Amino acid sequence: MNARMARVLPVLGAFVGGLALCFGVILLISGHGSLPLASQAAEIGGPFHLTDQDGRAVSDKDLKGKPYLVFFGYTHCPDVCPTTLFDVSEVLRDLGPDADRVGAAFITVDPERDTAASLKDYLSSFDPHLRGFTGDPDAIKTVAKAYRVYYKKVPLEGGDYAMDHTAIVYLMDKDGHFVAPFNLKRKPDVAAADLRHYF
Repeated sequence: MNARMARVLPVLGAFVGGLALCFGVILLISGHGSLPLASQAAEIGGPFHLTDQDGRAVSDKDLKGKPYLVFFGYTHCPDVCPTTLFDVSEVLRDLGPDADRVGAAFITVDPERDTAASLKDYLSSFDPHLRGFTGDPDAIKTVAKAYRVYYKKVPLEGGDYAMDHTAIVYLMDKDGHFVAPFNLKRKPDVAAADLRHYF
């Protein structure tokens, strides 16, 4: 092997390796590649016992049997929560009668203020398929941990406070297994068509 070839081969090898890596990333992003099951999706979701907006006991088992969306927030949220719930409502309305085949849960991260009654009043502005869940601080901590949700009280001037929190809409399948974050940055009919795949 001459000196020129000895210099060219490592460069060529690195180039081919880089191409292979890029191609693999493209396959994974496009959904055509595969990873071991353990790395495809972290364990998200799990058992919980809360109270719904009508004051009735509810658990994770009540949501199973149909795909469902889960969003964590609070009723005093100034922007992200109402916007997200409005977007979810638009998707549910676009489903028409099929909305009965999907569940949608809004779980508070502010149980101190979000009683069943306040959740019921708050959700009256959104699609009626949306259910609100609250509970004591330990119950909320348990369900937030199961969904890997971050939340923290942020003091405001005048003694009030806001809640910093994860703002992901979780798509769960009929068996209560996490599928993926549900994308609301698309037209409601497109998102509704996506949900129909999980009926």
